[in-house]
Amino acid sequence: MSEPSAPTSIYLASKSPRRHELLRQIGVEFAELRLREAPGRERDVVEGPRAGETARDYVTRIARTKALVAWHRMGQRSLPPRPVLAADTEVVLDGTIFGKPADAADAARMLAALSGRSHDVMTALCLKWEHAIEGTVSTSRVTFRTLAPAEIERYCASGEPLDKAGAYAIQGRGAAFIAHLEGSYSGVMGLPLFETADVLARIGLAVL
Repeated sequence: MSEPSAPTSIYLASKSPRRHELLRQIGVEFAELRLREAPGRERDVVEGPRAGETARDYVTRIARTKALVAWHRMGQRSLPPRPVLAADTEVVLDGTIFGKPADAADAARMLAALSGRSHDVMTALCLKWEHAIEGTVSTSRVTFRTLAPAEIERYCASGEPLDKAGAYAIQGRGAAFIAHLEGSYSGVMGLPLFETADVLARIGLAVL
């Protein structure tokens, strides 16, 4: 009996335009598989760290949960079987997780805390395919220059920080705040491409 052929495309359990752009950058064919996350509806994945949970354990758990829920949704919706890729990105300062800000005031608070300091950006990946679950975590170190209050106010008024972990976008105007980056630019953006290609290769899906 011949071996089953390797997959040629995946589902991405994310509506993030940045993750879409990054997957296209390395030539991965994908379809978006959205999870329920709209306000006022029961969310498929409830985010928030548990008591005593480290940042690394948290991003790993959330990425894995997203992948497993999306795999279940694929079956429920009778979609053609494909590997499911999920990710979670968080900004971490002194062990405190900075997710997406609730509003402009929350964004300003986060940016003021990050000003003139170094922080970690962790992106966890999880890939579910048949009986296999593959995963990894990319951690990058980002250093902000000192930000003036007026700069923070202008940046928050632009609207860019509002759906970004840690209230900034490295691929947007927030890049002007970054004095030094040690690690993965694409990981800070939301999908570390080296690690993504490696995880996909483990199930036989070639990129590029």
